[in-house]
Amino acid sequence: MNDYHPLPLELPVTDVKRSAVYTKRVLLGVLVLLLIGGSIRVLLNTRDAQALEDYTAETLERTVLITKAKPGSLEQALKLPTTLRGNTESVIYARTSGYVTEWHKGIGDLVKKGELLATIDAPEQEQELAQAHAEREQINARLDLARQTLARWEALRERESVISQQDLAEKQSLVRQGQADLAAANAKVKRLEQLEGFRSIVAPFTGIITRRSIEVGDLIEGGGKELFAITQTDPLRLTIWVPQAYADNLESGTDVSLDIREQPGAKLKAKIDRIAGGIDPNTRARQVDLVLPNPGAKLLPGAYAEVGIQVTSGIETLVVPAAVLVITDQTRRVAVVGERNRISFKEVELGRDLGRDVEILSGITTADTLIVSPSDQIVAGELVNTREWQPVGATPPNPVKK
Repeated sequence: MNDYHPLPLELPVTDVKRSAVYTKRVLLGVLVLLLIGGSIRVLLNTRDAQALEDYTAETLERTVLITKAKPGSLEQALKLPTTLRGNTESVIYARTSGYVTEWHKGIGDLVKKGELLATIDAPEQEQELAQAHAEREQINARLDLARQTLARWEALRERESVISQQDLAEKQSLVRQGQADLAAANAKVKRLEQLEGFRSIVAPFTGIITRRSIEVGDLIEGGGKELFAITQTDPLRLTIWVPQAYADNLESGTDVSLDIREQPGAKLKAKIDRIAGGIDPNTRARQVDLVLPNPGAKLLPGAYAEVGIQVTSGIETLVVPAAVLVITDQTRRVAVVGERNRISFKEVELGRDLGRDVEILSGITTADTLIVSPSDQIVAGELVNTREWQPVGATPPNPVKK
């Protein structure tokens, strides 16, 4: 029997090399496909992200209303409050004490200078005046006796020379003392007579009685209780306080307009009469007195009025709608549309409030494009569309979002 021994199976070398090359090619192809797929995926993601970003930006982009600041007028028409008052006003008191026996004029009465207003009865003063007259007569009698005595002594000295110089000097002294006593008595009588005259209360000037504070029988103390108040109503006098910014170019004699609510349409004109020489440090304003003709006393003292006065400011300002302001506790800002329609904020210094408009003293120029009624969500750097603001009525339209 022949023994069988199988020989080991061996592949040709060429087949092994071909298999390795094929495997490498397959792996390389798979890798290339993966790279191509990854690149395509990245491109698709990038495109989608860009599309989403563009869509989001387009969706969130705002349309804002814009305007520009205008130079403020240096000449302004100010409306300042005032109160009508008499050209001359006086409160009348009694100079003597006594009881009111009669009053002759009451509120609303037109009185002339020196006209009797009331009468005061003072019996004690009458008795005191009578006593003063009697004392003056006594002093006058003693003075006459002293003069006669001095004349006799002087005659004796000239004839007989028996009168001493000392005795003559004493008689001369008695005369001078009597003359001094008489002068004092005359002054006392005159004072009491003047007090008697003060019992008649008269008007110090022509005017209208605006208050009467007495009744018949009232006890009056000299200088104590107010009796009457009198006002001169033609012309009337007014006082206004002009702010410091406009206080430099005021001139006496300038006409100003006057508006009284109870007389709409009445064209009243007052004239600047006096101007204070300085600024009040408490109010930072300058006092100006005006004179208003009031024939027939048609205007009443004490009434409220508004004075319209043209004033000139030495400060150049810009005027913007009040709606452009973004006001917080710390800052006063405006939103500005800059290059490529990007938003920025600028702090400003405010001037006067003009109602719908406000003055800007610094922070912006006429070249800046301002946003009207900016939204609270606007941030610096945001891209916006713009539309010119056309004011209609008192309130500007709200900004519209796309």
